[in-house]
Amino acid sequence: MSRRQVPAGAMWGPVVGYSRAVRAGNTIFVAGTAAAGPDGKTIAPGDAYAQTKDVLGRIDRAVRELGGTMRDIVRTRIFVTDISRWEEIGRAHGEVFGEIRPATSMVEVRRLIDPEMLVEIEAVAVVES
Repeated sequence: MSRRQVPAGAMWGPVVGYSRAVRAGNTIFVAGTAAAGPDGKTIAPGDAYAQTKDVLGRIDRAVRELGGTMRDIVRTRIFVTDISRWEEIGRAHGEVFGEIRPATSMVEVRRLIDPEMLVEIEAVAVVES
């Protein structure tokens, strides 16, 4: 089975030893992705909608780099630090996945790596070989 990967693109990638996404065969696994620049600084602090849109853009780029599209995504997992903001996050997710409708979970977590991060998303895509 072939294996390709997209670098994390964040300062934590080499330290933790992970990739943004890995394609193994016809499956693409996208790591938990947050709205952070290469310097680790959070993008759009305090804005859950903007962070979610940024994250989904990062996921889109990683999936495309490995030969897939957002339409290939079959699963997302959304981790949020304040579940009461689910509508902002859900609206951004729905704007991208409204017709695709992957299996999705949204769960509240105590915190993410930076206190300004409000959302982190993982994804799994299955592409035709």
